[in-house]
Amino acid sequence: MTIEQTILLLVLLAALILFVTERWRYDIVALLALLAATLAGIVPADRAFAGFGHPAVVTVAAVLVLSRGLQGSGVVDVMAKGMLRVGNRPTIQVLALTGLVAALSGFVNNVGALALLLPVAIWMARKSGNPPSLLLMPLAFGSLLGGMTTLIGTPPNIIISTFRAQTALKPFGMFDFAPVGVGVALAGVLFISLIGWRLVPQRKGLASREDLFRIQDYTTELRLPEDSKIIGKPLGELDSASEADVSIVGVVRGESRILAPSPFEILRAGDVLIVEADSEAIKTLVDAAGLELVGSKELEKELDEKALGSNEVDVVEAIVRSDSPLEGNTAWTLNLRWRYGVNLLGVARHGERLKERVKSIQFKAGDVLLLQGATEALQKAISVLGCLPLAERGLRLGQPRRIVLGIAIFAAAVPAVAIGLLPAPIAFVAAAVLMILVGLISPRDAYQAIDWPILVLLGALIPVAQALESTGAAELIALNVLRLSRWMPSEGILVAVLVATMFLSDLVNNAAAAVLMAPIAISVAAGIGASADPFLMGVAVGASCAFLTPIGHQSNTLVMGPGGYKFSDYWRLGLPLEIIIAGVASPLILYFWPLGISGM
Repeated sequence: MTIEQTILLLVLLAALILFVTERWRYDIVALLALLAATLAGIVPADRAFAGFGHPAVVTVAAVLVLSRGLQGSGVVDVMAKGMLRVGNRPTIQVLALTGLVAALSGFVNNVGALALLLPVAIWMARKSGNPPSLLLMPLAFGSLLGGMTTLIGTPPNIIISTFRAQTALKPFGMFDFAPVGVGVALAGVLFISLIGWRLVPQRKGLASREDLFRIQDYTTELRLPEDSKIIGKPLGELDSASEADVSIVGVVRGESRILAPSPFEILRAGDVLIVEADSEAIKTLVDAAGLELVGSKELEKELDEKALGSNEVDVVEAIVRSDSPLEGNTAWTLNLRWRYGVNLLGVARHGERLKERVKSIQFKAGDVLLLQGATEALQKAISVLGCLPLAERGLRLGQPRRIVLGIAIFAAAVPAVAIGLLPAPIAFVAAAVLMILVGLISPRDAYQAIDWPILVLLGALIPVAQALESTGAAELIALNVLRLSRWMPSEGILVAVLVATMFLSDLVNNAAAAVLMAPIAISVAAGIGASADPFLMGVAVGASCAFLTPIGHQSNTLVMGPGGYKFSDYWRLGLPLEIIIAGVASPLILYFWPLGISGM
């Protein structure tokens, strides 16, 4: 083993440890790995950032914009409308939801498809009296299964397609993944719908907003007496008047009630503040600002969640995404009220409301927030903060013209790639730009649709993966794999590569798993004199099988809070599902992509 190989493998080992421990976000870890390899002279300095212009990175960005454009046109909403008419039987509900999200995920970003159907699934669970946990994990897993079916279904497929070009063959086409992916997706959906959902633990989750966030248990009236210290001052000065962890959700002034009041609202004698806080925080505020407890029994009866909203003011549940700027921060450090005009009323994690001081809670991906604010400001804040709303909203039917435009643009791009008329990056970038020009998506929304941490991850790891090949490290790993499996037939080695990728994708981001395993798979194939195609297909399937943990994919993380799942719940359904996928995918790969032939 050379010095370069040793250094590179140590860098990758350190990166894997950091990916698993999640001490830093995966895009930061990828950049650190790239910088370490560059400073060590393994990646040439003039090629260090070439990965950001790689076709895989450009294609992923374009597909994410296209996905958002399709949703904005109303196409996806029309397809989901039928879910509202599904009956109350869990088997039918799971089959309908999992089947639809799998179908959508072949052409729409899987997190986007999940985001659309998540509120529908929660509504269906509440309507039928079942815990959401029965539906949400199958929904998340269905979104991963559907991504295997096409080139644009998931970033790993795009990555694997570009790696095929390194074997002197053209990249995989739009539907080259379908023969294996569709078979695997069908087997997975049928298993989850008929048997698998019964293995999911029944957790409390979000049985109802009223049960999870009992606002009346935390809400009190405080009156400003004539001698109060804050009369004539803006409401926002209450935060500086004391260190109490409170949210002012309303001001009662005479016969009028001001909901979600502005921090600049000037307080007057006799005003009654509707305060959401625990008893200790309320006492601190009363002492510091010279307020009086009202203790009205009538108001206590009125103060349910609906009393905190109106036509102009809304109360919404929202999930923190893994790429949200909220993650790792608190309401205090982000100054939610002043910067975004919203009140944070509560935080739930794993199906339970957190009892800590709301302003000091450090947000995690999957947390469910209860937010109050002016409807327009609230919608904007949820988008900017990278959250998914869980409100029981009606589906947008969309205008027929927008729907036709969305379908036409997408339908033009897909065949252009499928028949080889245009390379995937060119076709999908052109389609994304056209969607912006015709008004299906605004430039601002287009930039927001792009998952920038994923792009940074890919751009940083691609040069490192290329160094695996140029230094011979990938070949070294492959030789050791072959030495350990010398008693296995070639088919067994293929299964081993698939399963190893599955295991890796459960611990790190699936795009990272694909980038790291692809050069190794190519070297393993070369070592046994076989075509690289079946091994690359094995990596593609394995990278999409993050079913054992909530950290392998955003879809799994997003349902953790609403479903009330624990970390250990995922393997109950995920392990048998991965065994079935390995059993179905292996013969399909060998049939459609034989070991001794380099193309179809």
